[in-house]
Amino acid sequence: MTETDAVVIGAGPVGLFQVFQLGLLEIKAHVVDSLPYAGGQCMELYPDKPIYDIPGLPICTGQELAERLLRQVAPFEPVFHYRQVVTSLARQPDGRFLLETSTGTRLLTRTVFIAAGVGAFQPRTLKVEGIERFQGTQLFHDVGDPATFADKNLVIVGGDDAAVEWALNFCAAHADRHPHKARRVTLLHRRDVFRSSDESLTQLRQSFEQRAIDLVVGQITGFTEAEGKLVALKVTDPDNVTRDLALDMLLVLLGVSPKLGPVADWGLDLERKQLQVDTEKFSTNVPGIFAVGDINTYPGKKKLIVCGFHECVLAAFGAAPLIFPDKKILLQYTTTSPRLHALLGVAKTASD
Repeated sequence: MTETDAVVIGAGPVGLFQVFQLGLLEIKAHVVDSLPYAGGQCMELYPDKPIYDIPGLPICTGQELAERLLRQVAPFEPVFHYRQVVTSLARQPDGRFLLETSTGTRLLTRTVFIAAGVGAFQPRTLKVEGIERFQGTQLFHDVGDPATFADKNLVIVGGDDAAVEWALNFCAAHADRHPHKARRVTLLHRRDVFRSSDESLTQLRQSFEQRAIDLVVGQITGFTEAEGKLVALKVTDPDNVTRDLALDMLLVLLGVSPKLGPVADWGLDLERKQLQVDTEKFSTNVPGIFAVGDINTYPGKKKLIVCGFHECVLAAFGAAPLIFPDKKILLQYTTTSPRLHALLGVAKTASD
């Protein structure tokens, strides 16, 4: 069990900025996110699309924003727990909160900041009865370790950017894209229309023409197993003809969907699946638990990243007296405060 001052649930832009504001107040934080990287919705849904309303940044992509925020929080050395969902939260006799994640990580914290956006992103799973028993051995809903698929007869299911990019990455004809290559790559989608960058779509069409990647159009309606292993998929095409598609590994990349998840069971006041907060500290009805960003609601709420940043500031100052009850919390400015300069690693020398 790890003890900490704060746990931030969600590593999107607002969650990252919450870590920064906590750091300025010398509050150490652990961060839990269901995705394998920071950036939240910005990274998962529109990493390459431009954002125009971030103060001081006339234009940046979702990926660029996440990278800048990660650099900003780096001096405070937050601990990230990726690919994990907080499954339970319980107040302890001493007033702290014990959180446990889906992988068994246990965090004992004085404060909790829920910055989960529209919920924890969960991979959309393949809806074929019985196939779930191959999960983790032959069936995967994210890439994880790419070496798992090396030299395998790999079927990738999906039509969006992730499916296209990984089909190209694993294809032996594109040696420069990725070190791990499958023996054979088949891209399976319900129709022969794909969404990705123009460059990747051009490479994909060329790969189809050169038979470097096989294209199969249809829906998975069943499967065949032998000696406890998945050996083939039953794929029904648009003409309602079903054929067997042999495979060693199945990688399902159907995107993600947000789910509120266990948050709904933590005794927090909800309004239409959003957490009710006050606008002084952005505290929930449970003292010590705060909510910032799209997960919260209050009169006049606007679902903008910049509004979430404002909420982070007030939430951090609301939490500080709980963590440092005997300390006077002062408002300091990063332009002039030697203490903040030291925390940020930009302390000026006498010669400056």
